[in-house]
Amino acid sequence: MENVIESKNLKKTYGDFTAVDCISFSVFRGEIFGFLGPNGAGKTTTINMLTGMARISGGQIFYFGENMPIKKAQALIGVVPDESNLYEEMNGFENLCFCGALYGMAKKDREKRAGLLLDLLGLKEAAGKKYKAYSKGMKRKLTIAAALVHSPKILYLDEPTTGIDVASVRQIRNMIKFLNQEGTTIFLTTHYIEEAERLCDRIAFIVEGRIIRIGTVEELIEGTKETNSVEIFFDKRKNDSIVILQKLEAAFPSVQCLLENDNSVKISSPEKIDIAPFVGFLSSEGLWISEAKLLKPSLEEAFVKITGIEIEKMKKEKEKK
Repeated sequence: MENVIESKNLKKTYGDFTAVDCISFSVFRGEIFGFLGPNGAGKTTTINMLTGMARISGGQIFYFGENMPIKKAQALIGVVPDESNLYEEMNGFENLCFCGALYGMAKKDREKRAGLLLDLLGLKEAAGKKYKAYSKGMKRKLTIAAALVHSPKILYLDEPTTGIDVASVRQIRNMIKFLNQEGTTIFLTTHYIEEAERLCDRIAFIVEGRIIRIGTVEELIEGTKETNSVEIFFDKRKNDSIVILQKLEAAFPSVQCLLENDNSVKISSPEKIDIAPFVGFLSSEGLWISEAKLLKPSLEEAFVKITGIEIEKMKKEKEKK
């Protein structure tokens, strides 16, 4: 796979404080790569260094295998910061055209592109309204449009859905998928675990300026899985669940059986589990099996186990935003 972004021992310090601590990673062409971590983890600082908005204290940055000057790289990238950088007194259309002019686009081209983006993001009817009159969700969408005006090959999105309404969140996530399908490589930072899981091809867990782990959702989860578990649901009827559990344990001594409630049993083993013998046994005991499913660990569980950060802390940070 071709690396379109590569960071080698990237570091950022402010006096005695280290915001980003010698991180190395690569982003492949055409993928959605995510930075997942709490506020203060170094996500925004990393984007600022990668895009030339902050000087690096150490390390190297490569675009398409080349250690190119940041000015040259900026023509290839679009940046959606965590705080809007558009002009309050300009309307939506004017803001986009102005951004296009900054990238040296001809008037005809930037006006055409602005119209297409406003339509794509559902802002066509608000094109003539001043930016300051936009809702939070509309402002976020226009900020994304501004980053796309010059058709960048790489798009940086810093917390793109934080603090906006549900409908706008859905629109933005769908747009991210659409852009990626069209070939745009996307670097996304978030502290929404479900967002990273839903959108990203690979995810880096970042905590206190250090990357703790990188992998696909499956790799991150698999790396923390200690047991395999299945849960079998049944119609209790008149059967004594405790007696059934005791019989199950006697018949299958190599696995751990736990009665979850009066109508389901959880079976766990360090080895892969074949559900069929258990379903057959319970059926032979007169139980009507309604469902049997493999229990998979979640990305949330993997994140907590790998980073040691409780999810409640992440949720409180959402509320602050």
